[in-house]
Amino acid sequence: MKILHSNLIGNSDRDLFIIHGFLGMGDNWKTHAKKIAEKDFQVHLLDLRNHGKSFWSKDFSFELMVDDIYNYAKHNKIKKFSLLGHSMGGNVSMLFSQKYPEFLDKIIIVDIIPKEYKPHHENILNSLISLDFKKINSRKDADFHLSNYVEDERVRQFLLKNLYWIDKESLGLKLNIKVLSKFKNKLSISLQKDLKFDNPSLFLYGENSPYVAEADFPLIQKHFSNIQIIKVPLSGHWVHADNPSFFLDRTINFLN
Repeated sequence: MKILHSNLIGNSDRDLFIIHGFLGMGDNWKTHAKKIAEKDFQVHLLDLRNHGKSFWSKDFSFELMVDDIYNYAKHNKIKKFSLLGHSMGGNVSMLFSQKYPEFLDKIIIVDIIPKEYKPHHENILNSLISLDFKKINSRKDADFHLSNYVEDERVRQFLLKNLYWIDKESLGLKLNIKVLSKFKNKLSISLQKDLKFDNPSLFLYGENSPYVAEADFPLIQKHFSNIQIIKVPLSGHWVHADNPSFFLDRTINFLN
């Protein structure tokens, strides 16, 4: 059994697992994790399979990602923890709450709803698939290549975090992009109608996010009976990056 890679921040018997989004990694959350850890938490920045420093597998599904988190908790003898998941990581977290509720103290879902989303990662995936590391040997070269597909510099910087040096002369991708590209139309979830999570839950969404509309709230309220819903001002889908002080304030208050 393969176990997910994690970066541990803090030292406490109160555990928080942070689950990143599609094409991300745990380290994207390092700054936030340090702030949360200061409030007496041990934060586990997990890399999902085929992401970051975790193992690669030809098999990739929400069910497998949920079980990977379960296996990680069992392997580390953690019987109770809280979950924070953003985007795809929020979907994984919601599904975990349905399958393994006995493990969870609290759950925080960030800017994702259990509903059908139209596929919209085509350009990003094409930009990564077409990276030719026989010709590209610097981050600057990679950024120039990505700019042909992705105009938003901020998105490119997020993607470029997935580059690493295989050796002194060769760059590579931490992402298993061949497998992940096949998942592009499967990033939406639905929850089992008859299952409810009764522990404290927090739903944070961006004021300007295209992912969430107020009309969607019943989709999440019917599965989380004890949920707070908070709109994060001056933020889009990357709520935690757009308004970090507001995000951290509400997150830490909820966890405590």
